[in-house]
Amino acid sequence: MTEHLAALQVVIPLLCAPICMLVRYRDWSWAVALFGSWACLGISWLILQQVMSGGIISYHMGNWVPPLGIEYRIDEINAFVLLIVSAIGAVVIPYARESVRAEFGVNRVYMFYTSYMLCLCGLLGVTITGDAFNLFVFLEISSLSSYVLIAMGKDRRALTAAYQYLVLGTIGATFIVIGIGLLYAETGTLNMADLADRLADKPLSRTIGAAFGFLIVGISLKLALFPLHLWLPNAYTYAPSVVSAFLAATATKVAIYVLLRFLFTVFDVKLSFGVMPLDSILLVLSIIAMFVASVVAIFQPNIKRMLAYSSVAQVGYIILGISFANVNGLAAGIIHLFNHALIKGGMFLAIGCVFYRVASVNIDNLAGLGRRMPLTMAAFVIGGLGLIGVPLTVGFVSKWYLIVGALDRGWWWVAVLILLSSLLAVFYVWRVVEVAYLRPSSDKTANIDDAPPSMLIPTWILIGASIYFGINTELTVGVAKQAARHLLGAG
Repeated sequence: MTEHLAALQVVIPLLCAPICMLVRYRDWSWAVALFGSWACLGISWLILQQVMSGGIISYHMGNWVPPLGIEYRIDEINAFVLLIVSAIGAVVIPYARESVRAEFGVNRVYMFYTSYMLCLCGLLGVTITGDAFNLFVFLEISSLSSYVLIAMGKDRRALTAAYQYLVLGTIGATFIVIGIGLLYAETGTLNMADLADRLADKPLSRTIGAAFGFLIVGISLKLALFPLHLWLPNAYTYAPSVVSAFLAATATKVAIYVLLRFLFTVFDVKLSFGVMPLDSILLVLSIIAMFVASVVAIFQPNIKRMLAYSSVAQVGYIILGISFANVNGLAAGIIHLFNHALIKGGMFLAIGCVFYRVASVNIDNLAGLGRRMPLTMAAFVIGGLGLIGVPLTVGFVSKWYLIVGALDRGWWWVAVLILLSSLLAVFYVWRVVEVAYLRPSSDKTANIDDAPPSMLIPTWILIGASIYFGINTELTVGVAKQAARHLLGAG
């Protein structure tokens, strides 16, 4: 069975999706989704152990030898991302039972779990596949199911947000498939490892340059890199709470992995950051994102929208590390993939707990909530400390390695900008703290209790992990540095 773990990573959630639709009854469909999510987590952990001890895994679908057949190719970076996505999926699904019942109702809940499992399948498939067109197919599976999940929000504006995401997501997907098509026309292969070998032997042509441009723009739209982030704030704001948490912690992270795969594996570092001046472009865009998105977040009255703009800024930090194109900078970006998933996933779950009790996520409606919902608000505050980068949180680890990566390039001014932009997070986190803890309770919050344990426990698992991995960095830093060396060809 262990030799087929790569296939099972995708097959299990793919099979669970129609089963959720067939069983219909809400608790049964939730149980199927729970089994599928936790099975994926166990498989991804086993795969990571195999990769770290035995090297790259190459799984041939149907025993068709690549490049003719579809290959699932797993190295340190995508094994790490598989663990991130499956871990978030496994933690979020127990939370979903109460949250979805409150926000979506009890009728047709099975449709939610069906879409959820398809989204999980798509994200895992994008991460694990070694075939470029197969990557596009899984990307569309995850995107289409994401549109459905977002549209399930109680607010009617969720439909508009889903439609906006659909339009922009389709544009991004079109750019990606055009880029893949141009690469196929130039090389005659879709296998990414084979693409890398064939491109290495070819001089740079207009076709390869056009493919590079189409892919970078399309992927940047999917990962919400400034200024291609316009779909993200509304999508996160009006989606159901559990969907906001899941997508914020996984979708953009998988898109960033795709960017890493093409920049460092398919096109090679010398092309991406030597022939093409992409490091300068990414550096400028990421720094703008870090400051502009954080400033916009400060003035948001809706906490989910505030966290959404915060996510745009945090994507900027990840892309900043990638733009350094050195071991410490790239490792910082990979570390922050994991760390931001924990922080933002936990904070969105905490806000989902607030919505469960208060039926609002407007800051003005949270007066005195720190005393009425102490565990929920404590989780939110600790997550906020992680966004700021306070020591003993995972955010500090990410920003430490970002600063080291900047100094390795001799860019001390970038290190200063990282510190200054981190201070902006203090302002929007403090706005919530001030209202929740320093204002008296309103009539709306005077007689409420904390969220139920089925929602608090998943929230605290992610927030607790953000503290644990801020203290014990052996797994995250170890895997990220090994993955960075592999991507840069440094060992």
